[in-house]
Amino acid sequence: MALKRRSIKDSRGESTLFRVRAMVGFALILLGLGVLVGRYQYLQVQRHDEFALRSENNRVKPRAIPPARGLIYDRSGVLLADNVPAFRLEVVPEQVPDMKAMLSDIRDVVPLGDDDIETFRKQLKQNRRFDSVPLKLHLTEDEIDRFAINRWRFPGVDVVPYLTRRYPYGPLFAHVVGYVGRIDADDMNRLDADRYKGTSHVGRSGLERSYEDILHGEPGYELVEVNADGRVQRVLETHAPTPGKNLYLSIDVRVQKAASDAFDGRPGSTVAIDPRNGQVLAMVSVPSFDPNLFVNGISRADYTTYTTDADKPLLNRALKSAYQPGSTVKPFLALGGLELGVRRPEDTVLSTGEFCIPGQQRCYRDDTRGGDGTVNMVRAIEKSTNTYFYKLALDMGIDRLASWMGSLGFGKKTGIDLIGETEGILPSREWKATRSKYGWFPGETVIAGIGQGYWNVTTLQLAHATATLAGHGTPYAPRLVMATSAVKEHAVPLPNPPSGPSLIRKPNDWNVVNQGMEAVVYGAGGTAMQAGVFKGFPLTVAGKSGTAERFSRRSNDYDTNKNLAYLATRHRAWFIGYTPTEAPRIAVAAMLESGAWGAADAGPIVRKIMDAWLVSTGGAVPPSKTPEGPVTPIGVPDVPDDTPVATPADMPALPAESSSTAAPDDGGNP
Repeated sequence: MALKRRSIKDSRGESTLFRVRAMVGFALILLGLGVLVGRYQYLQVQRHDEFALRSENNRVKPRAIPPARGLIYDRSGVLLADNVPAFRLEVVPEQVPDMKAMLSDIRDVVPLGDDDIETFRKQLKQNRRFDSVPLKLHLTEDEIDRFAINRWRFPGVDVVPYLTRRYPYGPLFAHVVGYVGRIDADDMNRLDADRYKGTSHVGRSGLERSYEDILHGEPGYELVEVNADGRVQRVLETHAPTPGKNLYLSIDVRVQKAASDAFDGRPGSTVAIDPRNGQVLAMVSVPSFDPNLFVNGISRADYTTYTTDADKPLLNRALKSAYQPGSTVKPFLALGGLELGVRRPEDTVLSTGEFCIPGQQRCYRDDTRGGDGTVNMVRAIEKSTNTYFYKLALDMGIDRLASWMGSLGFGKKTGIDLIGETEGILPSREWKATRSKYGWFPGETVIAGIGQGYWNVTTLQLAHATATLAGHGTPYAPRLVMATSAVKEHAVPLPNPPSGPSLIRKPNDWNVVNQGMEAVVYGAGGTAMQAGVFKGFPLTVAGKSGTAERFSRRSNDYDTNKNLAYLATRHRAWFIGYTPTEAPRIAVAAMLESGAWGAADAGPIVRKIMDAWLVSTGGAVPPSKTPEGPVTPIGVPDVPDDTPVATPADMPALPAESSSTAAPDDGGNP
C-alpha cells in the first residue's frame, strides 16, 4: 500500500505575503488620502478666492439700472416730455428650458401680438443669454394680475417696473420733440452696449434723437440675491444711475398751439424765430401725429393709417419739404440790389403788364393786367410788381443773385439743432450744370427774380432769412434748445453767437426794404392791407405775401377771385413778417400747400401767431403807432397811381445775360 504524501503548510510565507499586501494596501490608502488632502488644500486654500467668488456669483447677480431719461420743457417750464412708471414682461433666456413652448403658453396668460414676438426674437439674437430681454411693454393691471397667478409656470420670466416716455401734448410737438422707440437689432450694432445696458428705448426723431446723448444719462446697477430658480430674494447693494439732463426749449406752448390751430387742419407749416438770438418760438407742421403711439411699439394698423394718409402726417413740412417761395423772395432781392449797387431806392421801372427780354419774343407778365405803372422799390414791394423784379434779377445776373441769396441762407441747411433738414434749391449755374446738359438761360434768371423756376425753400429757411432781415442782417443759426441741466434750478444756457457779421453795410438799405414791407401791410396797394390781415394789431408789422404757382399756366387768363376753391388747387400761399419794426422781436414764415392767395390765406396764420406771442409776453412789448397809409422812405419819391402806362417798346433796353449756349430760352412763366 502506497504511502500518502501530505503537503506541509508554509505559515511563515503566508504571513510574509499578507504583510506585504497589507503594506501595499495601506500605502495605497495613504497615497489616496494624500492626493485627496492635497486636492482639498489646492481647492480650499490656493484657489479659495476664485471659487468663493464663483459660489457668490451663483447666489448674487448684478442687475443693470437704466437711467431716467431727461425731461423736456418749453420756455416757460411747461412739461413737454415726461417719464411715467409702468411695468413690462422680461425674460432671462438662460433660465427658460424651452423658449418656444414658453412663448406659446404665455400667450394664454398675457396677450402678445405678432409685433411683440418679432421684436423679442430680434433682441434675443443680439443679447447675451443671461441678460433680460423685454417681451411686452406697458402691461395693464389685468395682465399683471393674470401673470402673478401663473408665475410659477414660467421660470425666467418676470414683471419688472420701468419708466416709459409720455408726451402730454401729443401731436402738438410731435415734429419738434419727436419720440422714442424700442431698441432694435440695428440699434444694438451702433449703440454702446455698456451705456445702454438695461435701456429699452432710444430717441427716434426730433429733439429726442438730436439730443440723445444728453437725454440718456449713465446706467447704474444693483447686486441682488437669487434663489435656485433665479428669483430675486433681496437687494444687497445699489449703485444709482445718473439721470439724463433736461432740455429747456425756446418754444412757447401757447404760441405753438395758436400756430397749429390757425391752420385748421389744412396741410402746411410755419416757423417763428426771435431775430435777436435765433431762438425758435414756434415750429409747426400740419397735419401731425400722436408720438405716444410709437413709444412702446406702434401697431401695424395705426402705422398703416399714417403711411397711407394722403396728407403725410409723419412728414415734417417745416424741416424736410421744399417749395417754390414765390414773391416772398422779393424783399431779399431788393436788399441785394441796394447792397450790390445795382439799384438806388429812387430808381423806377415802368410796369405795363409784361416784361420782354430784348431780342426775344417771349415775354413775362405781371399779375395785374396792364401792370402797375411806374414803380420805385418801395412801391414794387408793396404791390409785388413782377416787372420790377424781372428787371432787377436780370440786371444782377444769376451769379450775383445766387451769391447774395446764398448769404441769406438759401440753398443750404440753416444749422438748426434737428436732424434731417433739407437744403432746398438755390438757382445757379453750378446747380444746373450738375443736372442738365444745357447752359443757363436769361429767362431762368428772370423767373428766379420772382421766386419761381428752380427755386425750392423750406419754411425754416424762409423764416431764418426773414429773421436775418429783421435783425438788420445779423444771422443766427435757429435754435430750439436754450439750456440743459440735471437740476431745473441750475440750467446751463447753450450759447448761440451770430454765425457771421451783418450782411447789410448801409443801414438805409434796410430802412428802404423795411418800409416797402410795411407798405405791404398798411399801404393802399398792399396785399395784406387789402385782406385786412393786421387790422387792429397794436404793433407795426412788416410783411410780404407770396403766391407760388404749383402748375404752369396753359392760357393767358389772369387769376381772379371768382373761384377761390379752384385757385387753391393751383397755388401755394406764403406770408412772411416781423414785428415790431422799430426793434423786431419775432419773425414768422407761414406756408399753406393749397391756398388761393398768400396774404388772404397764409397772412391770418402769421397774425394769429403774433397775437399769441404778444399775449405770452404779458404786454412787455410797448405798442407802437400804426401807420395810416403807404410808407415811403425819406428821399424816395412816391409814384402816383395815375402815371401813364407805357408799352413794352417804350421800356429801356436791358443787357442780355451771357449764356454758354445759343439754345432757345426755356424759362417758365411766373
